[in-house]
Amino acid sequence: MDVNDRRQTIDGFGNSITESSVFVLACLSPEKRREVLQEMYGEDGANFSASRTVVGASDFALKGHYSYDDVENDEALDHFSMAVHQDGFSKEEYPQIQDEQYDMWQCLHEIAEIKAGQADSEWRLVASPWTAPAWMKDNKQFFDKTNRYGGALLPEYYDAFARYYVKYLQAYKEAGIRFWAITPENEPMGNDGSWESMHLSPAEEAELIGKYLGPQLQTNGFGDVKILGFDQNTFEAAPYTAAIFGDSLANAYTDGTALHWYGSTISCFPDLLDSLHAAHPDKRLIHTEGCVDNLGRDGWPGVSDYEGYKECCWFDNDSFWWHPNATDWAYSTPWWPEWHPKYAVTHRYASYIIDGINHWLTGHIDWNAVLDSIGGPTHVNNNCGAMLMVDYEHENLYYTPYYYVLKQFSRSMRPGDVALGVRLPDGLEETIHICAVAKPDGSYAINILNTGEAMHFPLQIGEYCATVDMPANSVETILVKL
Repeated sequence: MDVNDRRQTIDGFGNSITESSVFVLACLSPEKRREVLQEMYGEDGANFSASRTVVGASDFALKGHYSYDDVENDEALDHFSMAVHQDGFSKEEYPQIQDEQYDMWQCLHEIAEIKAGQADSEWRLVASPWTAPAWMKDNKQFFDKTNRYGGALLPEYYDAFARYYVKYLQAYKEAGIRFWAITPENEPMGNDGSWESMHLSPAEEAELIGKYLGPQLQTNGFGDVKILGFDQNTFEAAPYTAAIFGDSLANAYTDGTALHWYGSTISCFPDLLDSLHAAHPDKRLIHTEGCVDNLGRDGWPGVSDYEGYKECCWFDNDSFWWHPNATDWAYSTPWWPEWHPKYAVTHRYASYIIDGINHWLTGHIDWNAVLDSIGGPTHVNNNCGAMLMVDYEHENLYYTPYYYVLKQFSRSMRPGDVALGVRLPDGLEETIHICAVAKPDGSYAINILNTGEAMHFPLQIGEYCATVDMPANSVETILVKL
């Protein structure tokens, strides 16, 4: 570990507050819900310092197919309303609900109150829309699964969409919630029309930011809200960073690039991260979404290695998360087998974050904070894993092993810490993953993943050296004060 090789500043770690997460929390008693949020956001818990939430509907909404202004051609946005995220859930419609009044606004307020009441109160909240109102798009739909198309934002509505976004920020500001950053669009390359989505080409996103979204934020008092471009898979980012940062207007308004991990089960694409940083060293790179996808979904016809996740117990079963029996989309992908072999979820999760920190990522925001025991609810049946999964019928809370990994990272790498350059001992590159940060008080935090057998190896910090004993199959955090 080179204490003089100081790199990027850490932004933090956390999870995402979706409508599905809020629904599951509303199915808990207020006391149990508070316990969950204290565990995730309190100083004595994970103390998450970064979160993401959804502007409008996403795949993790109960019914989806909505925005905050669904009145056709309402370019003046006279009918803009946040009611869909303020009206709770009806017990008549959802008998499992314990608190009909609980909604997205209350959830974000509850987290904000927890963070405000502690010494380390940093909370960096990011907002991302999955789509504009359908009437602003060329297909006039939130998504079109039949034609595998999410729809594109029409150029004549760029300004209306930017003002729509400002109205969202204003509504939350009036409610006491401030955003640290926004992304113009989640997954601008689309998702084959599988759920709410909207297409923006690299040039279109640069134009939207430079001519409309950036100026609207500045004019309306949100100039301190950071814009993070792209917001999709790392391996596809380069055309977007080139277009956005190559455009003088968009470059001036854009603080960095938001990235997802879905391109590979085993790699953070270190060479590409290095090249993105080298091309634009003044722009941050932050991971804004990742999860274990599509639990329970059948493999495609002809897929030979599908093992039936519906029969696999991954709820309340730690062994599932530590053994190499997981695959993306419940089967190995035939088109990129070298990127998508079977994997141990906890290994993948910890190694992705550690390797990402070593290659300029400033933080990691997970997807749904809370889901039910089968990885939902989701209105398009793409059940996923979450760090907390809940059997709300019995109020059985299952914190998955990767929750505890992110908790360790969150507690040991805080906003303002600085990543350090590290070098592994020869021969350990396939087994050991290690990252380190320097803290403002002069101490250091070192996080290590061992994917193999128990071992010991030398750890050098500047002129000091010690032997580290690593248990088999483990994640360990070492705090050092010299």
